[in-house]
Amino acid sequence: MHSISTIMKEAYKLHTVIPSFNIPHIPIMTPVVNALKEKDAFGLIAVARLEWMKFNSKSLEVIAEEYAECGDEHVTSLHLDHIPVIDEDQLRVDYMDDIARAVGAGYKSVMIDGSRLNLRENITCVKEVVDYAYGFSIPVEAELGAVIGHESGHEMDYEELFRTGKGFTDTAEAKTFSEESGVDWLSVAVGSVHGAITGAAVNQKKVSAILNIDKLTDLDRELGIPLVLHGGSGIGLTYLKQSFGHGIAKLNIGTDIRQVFEKGATVKDGQDNVYKRMLEIVDELQIAGTASKLNG
Repeated sequence: MHSISTIMKEAYKLHTVIPSFNIPHIPIMTPVVNALKEKDAFGLIAVARLEWMKFNSKSLEVIAEEYAECGDEHVTSLHLDHIPVIDEDQLRVDYMDDIARAVGAGYKSVMIDGSRLNLRENITCVKEVVDYAYGFSIPVEAELGAVIGHESGHEMDYEELFRTGKGFTDTAEAKTFSEESGVDWLSVAVGSVHGAITGAAVNQKKVSAILNIDKLTDLDRELGIPLVLHGGSGIGLTYLKQSFGHGIAKLNIGTDIRQVFEKGATVKDGQDNVYKRMLEIVDELQIAGTASKLNG
């Protein structure tokens, strides 16, 4: 198979998307992989730090062990999602330790999230990870802008946030960030929303998000690298499909499959729910056959 770096660049070039499926509960992984195999669709198997801190993923090593049992490199690659410099509880994280552990455990790509820092601090932290990962030929994803969710304290509702563009990725800052950090993929804020991870909202339906395609077009034109949408669950399909033509080559999906799993009366019921929903997602994104196409 090609490296994930090559596969992502090819997806970007072909204006298709690689969905990245978060695994907050370990039994979710097998039906995700099986559905991708059934459809010959390429996707990432991902875990974020908050998913072993707030849910039931246990650790990045446990996820890697499970992936070794059920993963299929023709249709999947193992990705370390959201390793924050400052986490959702506003605590400083030993992010380089998490990154190094992931490299040792066999992850093929990693994400460092310095989006809660100012621009200069974010660049510094991302460059540190890029310089380290470069020695292992591992691509690095970062985030610039504020994809809302996880944090509390937003006083405006979603419509007002979107209208004002509060937290959206600034194009000029993104260009500086990309050039100085050397990041491979950039998660941008153009209207998507992270799912809730604590409190009553954890089981609630997400906001029906929309995307600022003009903003995305500007970012794609200036950066010329694969862009990423976090908070993929709940974005209207019309907007998603437009975004794939304007730089989005990776789409994070977590809440959608987590909630259908949690609705199962048993683990097996939850896995069946995930498998069925995965087949629907592949059809909705029109990515059946991408595994052979991107690995060809």
